[in-house]
Amino acid sequence: MKLQIVIEKNRDEEILIYAHEKTPLICEIEELVNNNFIDLKGYTENETVKLNLNDVYCFVTEDNKVYALTEKGKYRLKLRLYQLEENLNNNFVKINQSCIANIKKIDRFKATVGGSLTVIFKNGYVDFVSRRNLKKVKERLGL
Repeated sequence: MKLQIVIEKNRDEEILIYAHEKTPLICEIEELVNNNFIDLKGYTENETVKLNLNDVYCFVTEDNKVYALTEKGKYRLKLRLYQLEENLNNNFVKINQSCIANIKKIDRFKATVGGSLTVIFKNGYVDFVSRRNLKKVKERLGL
């Protein structure tokens, strides 16, 4: 496989791949490219920040407002949770009615006595997997 990068400031950016078949590498490249095209802005009291999906641990709903939790902080979004879910890639899965988790930012799961799962993120944030979403989460993680 050959790689060629051409820098031209006067042209629109595009990625073109010639391949014999769709491979896992091509799927990964496609996912990386699609991540960069979601325009996601987070807001705090003082600033507006462009968020990178790879930095987001999860999206949560609190008091009818949607927030993105990142290592740098908590940012309010102007989107609803269902709107985010429609546009996110396969790294994200809805774990309960008020949380969409980034699979790559999950540290571990902890089973409870009642059979549900608690999710512990790498930043220390803790949430749970609802019974309704348990099967989908297990499928996505290959459990």
